[in-house]
Amino acid sequence: MKHKVKINSTEKIIVELNDTKKYNNCHIAVAGESGSGKTQFALELLKQFHIKSNEQVKFLYLDFKGLKKGDEKSDFYRPFFEQTKTEYINITEDGVSFPVNPLSFIDTINQKDKLLGINKFVDIIAKYGNIGENKEQVLKQTVKDVFETKENGEYPSFKEIYDNVMLAEDGKNSRLTGILNSIQELNIFQTKVNPLESFINKNYYFSLSGDLPKPVQFTATFLIINYIYNVFMNMKKAPFENDKKIISLRYVLLIDEAHIIFKDKKSQEILEKILREIRSQGVSIILLSQGIEEFNQPSFDFSTMCNTSFLLKIKDINNIKVINKFLGYSEKEGRKAKQSLEKIETITAGVISNIKEFEKAQLFELAQFSQ
Repeated sequence: MKHKVKINSTEKIIVELNDTKKYNNCHIAVAGESGSGKTQFALELLKQFHIKSNEQVKFLYLDFKGLKKGDEKSDFYRPFFEQTKTEYINITEDGVSFPVNPLSFIDTINQKDKLLGINKFVDIIAKYGNIGENKEQVLKQTVKDVFETKENGEYPSFKEIYDNVMLAEDGKNSRLTGILNSIQELNIFQTKVNPLESFINKNYYFSLSGDLPKPVQFTATFLIINYIYNVFMNMKKAPFENDKKIISLRYVLLIDEAHIIFKDKKSQEILEKILREIRSQGVSIILLSQGIEEFNQPSFDFSTMCNTSFLLKIKDINNIKVINKFLGYSEKEGRKAKQSLEKIETITAGVISNIKEFEKAQLFELAQFSQ
């Protein structure tokens, strides 16, 4: 998958992210403060994935801050949605839901796999709902019981699970019933989804409004991420082309405002697991954050799992140690990086990177979707 990067608006660099001789994985870390050109670059990057793959590589854009009402029709976003055939989803709007049932990754035939799937589903609800061990057991037993009532490969809805939990709890309200009720009341997920029309076969922009309660926002996000993880991990490993040099790219998951996830300890474990395991399945994860410090958490440095990094304008350009860690630079390269970052005001969407096709710490211009 080649991506063109402009230098001073004249020359171009061709980056082949799925060349395994150059890159260990297709994951990408992008850091840049508001107004640095980060979002425009992300849109351009996804557009090029779409075009260069002849529309075969699909993507999901997860936007944690969410778009304001009407922004999807603005001159900033509308051309992107049209050119990439992307469906915009804002679950706070009436009649809008995400076209997946997160329970449908659960195996309904093999009992052991079915139990493992139910446990994983319950674990995600428990993590973000802070429901406690007793309520976790209630939810687990309820999900098992509801699954037993299903035939012909059907899956439960969140409303059915909520209704049955309320019966088990004698109608008493709790954190568990609260989060289940919010998800089913907002109609975040569809219940009946045609397996031949899986959402991974289409491009989506998922706007997660900051007005949503945090437990609901995170639960919905990681149910979707977990679904993607299970879909691709159940496939054979991505095939190689050109004498086992180029790995076939199947899907792109872009997480905007990723620092929100980085700061949540419950999310770090799941994201780390996905970054480690899904790379051999032809899935590229792109993480966008406002700064570089957020990537480096006490338990794990997420930038180490992203073989390609782009650093745009940031507030703290004096922290060479952290910059070097983010980009994999030496001390000498770090000093040069600081000099380049000091000149970033003179160039639109100026960036330094660790791409193999260009000199480290050298400033260049990222292609922007609006251009």
